[in-house]
Amino acid sequence: MDSANQGLCPHHLRGEGITRCLAIWGTILLAGVVAIAGCAPHPRVAPLTSEQSQLNVESFEQVWDTIRDKHWDPDLGGLDWQAVHDSLLPKVAAAETMPAARGVMKQMIAELDQSHFGIIPASLYEDVDQAIEGGPRDGTAGIGVRVVGGQALVTSVEPGSPAEERGVRPGWEVLEVGDFEMRARLAALGEEFAGKTTRDLIMARAVLSRLAGDAGDSLGVLFRDGEDRSVERRVPLVVPKGNRIGLGNLPKQYVWIETERLAEGVGYIAFNFFLDPGRVMSAFNEAMTAFMDAPGVIIDLRGNIGGIGVMAMGMAGWLIEEQGLRLGTMYTRGGEIKFTVTPRPQTYAGPVAVLIDGLSASTSEILAGGLKDLGRVRTFGTPTAGAALPSLIEKLPNGDGFQYAIANYISEGGEALEGAGMIPDEMCPPEREALLGGSDPALDAALAWIREGGVLGAGME
Repeated sequence: MDSANQGLCPHHLRGEGITRCLAIWGTILLAGVVAIAGCAPHPRVAPLTSEQSQLNVESFEQVWDTIRDKHWDPDLGGLDWQAVHDSLLPKVAAAETMPAARGVMKQMIAELDQSHFGIIPASLYEDVDQAIEGGPRDGTAGIGVRVVGGQALVTSVEPGSPAEERGVRPGWEVLEVGDFEMRARLAALGEEFAGKTTRDLIMARAVLSRLAGDAGDSLGVLFRDGEDRSVERRVPLVVPKGNRIGLGNLPKQYVWIETERLAEGVGYIAFNFFLDPGRVMSAFNEAMTAFMDAPGVIIDLRGNIGGIGVMAMGMAGWLIEEQGLRLGTMYTRGGEIKFTVTPRPQTYAGPVAVLIDGLSASTSEILAGGLKDLGRVRTFGTPTAGAALPSLIEKLPNGDGFQYAIANYISEGGEALEGAGMIPDEMCPPEREALLGGSDPALDAALAWIREGGVLGAGME
């Protein structure tokens, strides 16, 4: 399959008839799903009616059929899928409650031992469906957040934002938003997703979803400031920076890219989605042209949850001189998609650092992981989300949602990023004291590496 023809094929996130949707990674929707899941109350468990039981059986069959027919590996790694069906069908038919029925379906999916397969309860699926129809909330406080040690720490404050105007600073902890208490919820989420590579993404999105709303509204937020005092701020919500972009049936996203010269002339590029290729690729290309004389370049993919895969190949072309190299390969039921790099007429030969964290997912992981495998970059930050696969979500007869992956991705180094993520060459987690002091540990480490000559392998343990 020709990878060049895949770049603008949109995911049809509700699974209504589209089978070749390989460009937009399901992480975008997955992040929204888990954020809602983290905030949803536990419903009262009621016994099933005979009709509901039958719908659960039909849902079980649909999940089983879908995996049999659409999984990228027809042999499912040697798993006896028919035996799994036959052993679990009586259990789902006998389930007396919805949680019990879902548990059987999750048990079936668990036999695959793969991520990006899951059951979404009906109440949450309806919320997701509405989000797809109406798009994301268009109001932000201008606050970036990561969860560190169970604490929701402010990692960035947008210049000129309402949060900055009200004195909010990096390193502050978000304690409450309205009547929503963060630490308790994050403790529960941390326990639920312990051991999962998507844990950081899930927890950060859960916090950020509470810090969003409609532009023009305001939020009451309780913080712990740098002096460990509880301070409350009423923060108005404004339209996010960037251009609001829609693609196919994806919810519209605000997409931005920033480029600048840092200390000593180091080039810096940061962007939040691999979307809006006309603007993002143009700005990236202009920046790389301008940075040809730079002593080093930093590409900041922290918080970037992915998007159009072909954009990663275009960006890598500025950094790879040799023909025929690739970032990795995606495998589908119908064939392979090779992420082959086409070098630019003029490529940048200096040291390149890539910043990553737990919210770097899908195309971010492919670009960072592929360039690392090719020995072209050094990575700084924290492990990525391990969510590299394109996936679909469709509604089941019982009203639940079913998420399933339709491809597998193997990096050029032979590693599967899905469910594993990539470990940075230098671990530089955000820490409260450093943030309060105005430091950015990952960025500072990358600048120090470039200043010392940018030798690949330097400082690796």
